[in-house]
Amino acid sequence: MHISAKAEYAMRALLTLTAAEESMTGDQLASAQGIPVKFLENILVDLRRSGLVLSQRGNLGGYRLARPAKEISVAEVLRLIDGPLAEVRGARPEQSAYEGPAEHLQDVWVAARAALRSVLENVTLDDIVRGKLPARIAKMAADPDAWTVRSR
Repeated sequence: MHISAKAEYAMRALLTLTAAEESMTGDQLASAQGIPVKFLENILVDLRRSGLVLSQRGNLGGYRLARPAKEISVAEVLRLIDGPLAEVRGARPEQSAYEGPAEHLQDVWVAARAALRSVLENVTLDDIVRGKLPARIAKMAADPDAWTVRSR
C-alpha cells in the first residue's frame, strides 16, 4: 500500500484538529505538524469541499472538524485524498480478469483490499488521538513481525 504525502498530511492535520479544543488556522496546523503551509492549504480546501472540515473567517476563524472524530475513519480520509484503497492499473480489483496460470490473481487483489478495509474502515480519528485502537488492530500492530520487512 502506498500512502501519499498528501494523504499523510491530511491525516496529521485532521488528527491535530481532533485534539484541538478550538478552531485552528492553516498556519497553526502547518506549524503544529511541520507541513508546508501552501501544500496544507490546498489539502484543507479538499477537506472542506468534501465536508470533513468547516472553515470560518475572521479573528476567531480557522478550521474545525465538521463531524465528531468518532465518525471519521482513516479509510474515508484516504479515499477522499487518494481515491480507492486498492487499484490494479487504475481499476478496482474486481474489474481485473486473468487467464491461465494468473486466473486466480484477482482473488489475491480482492483479498488484499479486504484486509486494508478491515483495518482502515475500523479506525477513527478519535481512536488514533486517544491511542485506543480497536483490540484486533492494536494486536496486529503489537506483533513484532508487523514491524519487520520480510525477505525471501
